[in-house]
Amino acid sequence: MSNLDWAVLISTLLAIVLYGIYKSRGTQSIDGFLLGNRSMPWYSVCLSVMATQASAITFLSAPGLAYASGMSFVQFYLGLPLAMIVLCITFVPIFHRLKVYTAYEYLEQRFDLKTRALTAFLFLIQRGLSTGITIYAPAIILSAILNLNPTITTIFIGTLVIVYTVYGGSKAVSYTQMLQMAIIFFGLFVAGLVVVQLLPSNVGFGKAISIAGKMGRTNAIDFTFDWDNPYTVWSGLIGGFFLQLSYFGTDQSQVGRYLTGASVGQSRMGLLMNGLVKIPMQFLILLIGVLVFAFYQFNKPPVFFNSFELNKLEKSRYQGDLKAINAEYSTVFKEKQQELEKLGIALDQDDQVTIDQQRLVLKEADDKAKVIRKKATDLMLKNDPKADINDNNYIFLSFVTEYLPKGLIGLLIAIIFLASMGSTASALNSLASTSVIDIYKRLVHKNGTDQHYLKASRMATFFWGFICILMALYASKIGNLIEAVNILGSYIYGTILGVFLVAFYLRQVNGRAVFMAAIITEIIVCICGYQKVVAYLWLNVIGCLLVVVLALIFQLFQKKTPDSGEVRNLK
Repeated sequence: MSNLDWAVLISTLLAIVLYGIYKSRGTQSIDGFLLGNRSMPWYSVCLSVMATQASAITFLSAPGLAYASGMSFVQFYLGLPLAMIVLCITFVPIFHRLKVYTAYEYLEQRFDLKTRALTAFLFLIQRGLSTGITIYAPAIILSAILNLNPTITTIFIGTLVIVYTVYGGSKAVSYTQMLQMAIIFFGLFVAGLVVVQLLPSNVGFGKAISIAGKMGRTNAIDFTFDWDNPYTVWSGLIGGFFLQLSYFGTDQSQVGRYLTGASVGQSRMGLLMNGLVKIPMQFLILLIGVLVFAFYQFNKPPVFFNSFELNKLEKSRYQGDLKAINAEYSTVFKEKQQELEKLGIALDQDDQVTIDQQRLVLKEADDKAKVIRKKATDLMLKNDPKADINDNNYIFLSFVTEYLPKGLIGLLIAIIFLASMGSTASALNSLASTSVIDIYKRLVHKNGTDQHYLKASRMATFFWGFICILMALYASKIGNLIEAVNILGSYIYGTILGVFLVAFYLRQVNGRAVFMAAIITEIIVCICGYQKVVAYLWLNVIGCLLVVVLALIFQLFQKKTPDSGEVRNLK
């Protein structure tokens, strides 16, 4: 990067951290540290919720996913607006009325301590693992730019987020996320414009999209019903609805964001606006990936996008083999360019017969390129069996660092850092609140002072930061990061959502029945996921419905418990 890029990157990051520390000064209570004194306006709630969900993974992996397989991932979010409506009607008023710190407090009031502890434990597992992945995402940026081992950059990024989250708590998270999202929206808009400007003069936005479409990259909507396809309208509306409802309704990293709202109305408005804005935002991010794909049809992409792994191979004893692979790759690309020119002419003349022919020819050229790329990755593994041979997460990063103008590179990289900082800080804050409020305060130290629990919350934040850094060090082994986070969530969110739905709507079911149902359901879901019985989004539906059905069955075999449906006050 140039000196200007470094200046933009460092000044942006410093401004965000200092702003968060300044706005959160004077945080001296547990309520202020965990929930920002419940004083945030709706726009702060909306941006904070979006920033928590839109991690660096979104801006690294989503364009790479669109580049590799198209825009079908946008269907993942189709159930989001419906989930926001249900949340605003049910979850939000209940949580606000009870003035809980975490979502799981309500479950003890409704059921019992063991049900609360179980759901809190499931959340801690899922969020702890996924936060490690969100820390790893920006770490690969630094490793690619500085040509450093990702382990070093992972530790650096994790430490940076831990420092300001431990200091400022929820208020620091919320205020910094507002500024982060403003910068992110601006940067994405500019990035999209720049990609179009970099296309050849005879290829405008419309023609670029047409070319990408003929090569299978604009498949945004798929109405086929296929249990094995994770991205269709039906899996998005049904499976996505259950996943989003569970994520926003029962995951403390999100619940903690809208519990900071000054009132029920402010929290509701923030969630509804998130539901309206999120799908267009995700569409834009995927569209940028499609435009990058179109750009690389006219400009030769690297044989492998992870420059760190490629540099290792170039310096190894296999550099001669790599040169031969690169030469073969260049030949195939030149042949593909000739066929692409024919497609462009056919599109201009609206010659459908030639368009269909060229589509097949270009697919064959793509297949040849994939075979050559496979030779390169096999060579990497031969040189280093521990090499990371999945480069989807590096596609957009490679484009940014190679082709964007000076200054904008620093801004785009800052955006990815900011997204990671926002989502990671929210996650650490939620892990700390759940650990202290649901586990430590209820099971270990029940009668501490407010200052004692504030200190415990800061210590828990530091502890979970350390754990998440350890998890991040293994994230390179799991493929596309954005899919990995959602797959991991689908193993757990359905079960937790089922417990909450039973709590809200099945007043006759008691704690023992729902606890047994949750345990059995989680085992079944894990087996289904491991055996890949269905696409992962459907695991959310299976988990939720199984908990409800099994809880009703177990309740039928129990003697009626007096007042089993009444909410009990915590002692």
